[in-house]
Amino acid sequence: MKTRHFFWRLLLYRPGLYLLNLLAWSLIHMAPLLPGLLTKAFFDHLEGTYEFPYGVWAIAVLLIGAALARITLIYGGFMTDVHFRFRIATLIRRNMLAHVLKEPGARAIPCSPGEAISNFRDDVDQAEEATSWSVDTLGLIGFVIVASWILISIDLQLTVLVFVPLILVVTAAQIATARIQKYRAASRESTAKVTGAISEMFANVQAIQVAGAEKRVVDRFVRLSENRRQSMVKDKLLTEALSSVFTNSVNLGTGLILVLASYKMRNGEFTVGDLSLFVYYLTFVTQLISNVGNFMTYYKQMGVSFKRMVSMLQGAPATLLTAANDIGIGRTRTKHKHEGSLAADANERDQSFTENRAMSRTIHVEEPESGFNPTPPAICAPPLQQLEARGLTYRYPETGRGIENISLNLTRGSFTVVTGMIGSGKTTLVRTLLGLLPAEAGDIRWNGERIDNPADFFVPPQSAYTAQIPRLYSDMLRNNILLGIEEQPGSLDRALHAAVMEEDIKHLQDGLMTMVGPRGVKLSGGQAQRTAAARMLVRDAELYVFDDLSSALDVETERKLWERLFRERRGATCLVVSHRRAALNHADQIIVLNGGVIEAEGTAEELLRSSESFRQLWYGEETGT
Repeated sequence: MKTRHFFWRLLLYRPGLYLLNLLAWSLIHMAPLLPGLLTKAFFDHLEGTYEFPYGVWAIAVLLIGAALARITLIYGGFMTDVHFRFRIATLIRRNMLAHVLKEPGARAIPCSPGEAISNFRDDVDQAEEATSWSVDTLGLIGFVIVASWILISIDLQLTVLVFVPLILVVTAAQIATARIQKYRAASRESTAKVTGAISEMFANVQAIQVAGAEKRVVDRFVRLSENRRQSMVKDKLLTEALSSVFTNSVNLGTGLILVLASYKMRNGEFTVGDLSLFVYYLTFVTQLISNVGNFMTYYKQMGVSFKRMVSMLQGAPATLLTAANDIGIGRTRTKHKHEGSLAADANERDQSFTENRAMSRTIHVEEPESGFNPTPPAICAPPLQQLEARGLTYRYPETGRGIENISLNLTRGSFTVVTGMIGSGKTTLVRTLLGLLPAEAGDIRWNGERIDNPADFFVPPQSAYTAQIPRLYSDMLRNNILLGIEEQPGSLDRALHAAVMEEDIKHLQDGLMTMVGPRGVKLSGGQAQRTAAARMLVRDAELYVFDDLSSALDVETERKLWERLFRERRGATCLVVSHRRAALNHADQIIVLNGGVIEAEGTAEELLRSSESFRQLWYGEETGT
């Protein structure tokens, strides 16, 4: 998709609102036609070449009325413009975010978080500006057409001279657009690098201090900032130079009019009113010059931003950016949808998971008034009886390491532990199973039915997952656990008890209302892990996946956690990554990984007899080696 197609699709997202905005700004820019004619009548009346029937004071009243009317129009124009701009920007950000959240976690964004923030903020702003400036340009074109007809009827020669600056400036702008695009691309890239460097510094302060690398990090940041300064100066300089040409074209046109009008007035061919009308209209005509130049600049800048936003999609169709989806504005209605239509949705997401055909259910889907289905309905599969994975394979592109040909079988209510030495592929296995990494081979079946999109499927109520490193937000502890879901009676208390957090809550100054700080820095490592566990357990699920959850827990707390999980979550299936005895002792099945492949399977007793790797893990914990 080219930039012009992207631009056109943005305009068509809310065509009615865009046309209303265009009408409002066309009236705003056409409004000066009347004051210009009144000004001409005023000076002609004073000169005696024209007799206004109601006198000079009537002209003054009409001029005041025209000014008030234009103020009212401008107020309405800003209202329509803000509404349209907000919807455009929100749509693009919503669609980009939806795609990022849909991607497997390991490759959700193809750049640093700082660069991604620049995409969401600056690049979307450029698209918003280009669409907004288009209505000004079209409105002023209407003014110029009518004004030209009026001026030509008075004097053709002077009218041509009014438009000479317009032709020159537009030609200059066309020549300069390629360089504007080059400088803007460099400016955007350098800004993203600076933002990314700031993000990395803030995220790795401790590592930088321990390594004594403060000076090297600061020097790198200075170099990036200097590159950004140079590219932004070039971008700004060229933009301001063009803007200066646009602005001073008024002075050029006025000078031409005064020189030629003086000769015509001497011969009696031109009146003072004619001169005032030409000078008055010239100001607004040159606004078109400025607006055309600004619009062309923003349009070219939007082309650069469009390419950067497309790169965020990582090969997905560029049309996703402008896909007509609900942005949370307007009424919604409840739609009843049968399970058989789950495979199609407005985001073209393939959800071909075949449900149990014997089951029939009604799914409530929030749908915007326009009829678009903004997000696919939540999958609600039958209760888990058996989960099978066959031949799962994933290798990291950078190293070639990963997992290969992994098969496992989880039955309802079972407790399976995946263990192995560091780097054996334990986390890679669970992330590939859950769709957080894109499997290169293999298939996954839920009760015998193939799951085509694990990332869409393995969410509550099918499964809940706690990552190896808990991700907490700078918010209240309660909000970190619920993460926006509505609390059911007693559900939070049960989750806190199962996660062995009740005593911690009592000792926190503000209890559940305690602010945990960025990344949960106000909590200990064990509290952060148990907060993540509570977040998972507050969501009832068929399958619970723990990735090394208990690494920061003491032996007694870990023992309580597993015991309470078994007692309070009867029937739940657990898949646990761990090398701790407390987990291994509870396991119905242990899978030992080595080098990305399954080396051995069985119970703890069986593996102690048959697997050297498992014996090293088991006795290694005992000796602390």
